[in-house]
Amino acid sequence: MRADPRTTVVVITRNRRDELLHTLDQLAALPEQPPVTVVDNASTDATAQAVRAHHPHITLLTPHRNLGAAGRNLAARLATTPYLAFCDDDSWWEPGSLTAAADLLDTHPRLATVTARILVHPHPHPDTPHRHDERAPREDPIVTELRHSPLPRPPWLPGPALGSFLAAATVLRTGAFRTAGGFSPRLWLGGEEELLAADLAAAGWWLTYADHLTVHHRPSPHRDARLRRRHGIRNTLWCNWLRRSAPTALRRTAHLARTVPRDATSVRAFAEAAAGLPWVLRERRPLPPAVEARLRLLEAPQKTSAARRYVG
Repeated sequence: MRADPRTTVVVITRNRRDELLHTLDQLAALPEQPPVTVVDNASTDATAQAVRAHHPHITLLTPHRNLGAAGRNLAARLATTPYLAFCDDDSWWEPGSLTAAADLLDTHPRLATVTARILVHPHPHPDTPHRHDERAPREDPIVTELRHSPLPRPPWLPGPALGSFLAAATVLRTGAFRTAGGFSPRLWLGGEEELLAADLAAAGWWLTYADHLTVHHRPSPHRDARLRRRHGIRNTLWCNWLRRSAPTALRRTAHLARTVPRDATSVRAFAEAAAGLPWVLRERRPLPPAVEARLRLLEAPQKTSAARRYVG
């Protein structure tokens, strides 16, 4: 394999210095030798200094505040490559996958995103961080849903049609990302892909899953599960009311209210969603009927999904 300059890898991070350095080591070893941009969301653990010391050739952006997922927008503005590969600070791309994704995007001009298979690795025990873990990585539960998506697809689409994508496992067309406006700063982080995916579909783009691409994920133990759940519930409500038809938004809101854990985190999520109602009404743009009809086909499998439960 040779170097492939078509894709810029974008990594957002906050206070995960050691995990980020591991990810950057993996990216530096890729045969594609992609340009890499790191957006440090106001870390306080000397992340920026470590990146400059260990990977001086990487583009490092330091906005000095936590932009969440919108930090990727900064990197996208500066990218000069036709494609962007998003990556979290606890995940990395398998050799050859970036080239294969770029080949698909080159071949299919109406394709906006290609999402890879995700292999989840066990995290080393904190008492023995350098001990090799013999447990094999396993597929993320979401992969089965992606692989067997029920959405109809045009004959030219190279894989299953998707209604959304997973940012940390997706290569996107840079122009489509910019035209759609990137990630909403209002959503911050947690299910932020859904709104962008809806806008891409409304603009006539298609999203697909490719089983021959692989992303590795070693979930960080340094995460606030309650904050992520709160934002996930809030953002799901907002996305429904921003883009889905009124009957669909009502139905999905009622289902969410019945099924989320009955605790303070859920109450706060619904309160934050309600507080944003004036913004939602101003920004509401229902999807075209054809896109709305496609997304309705995902409601039944999502209700039984083992990968979409609001826990933590």
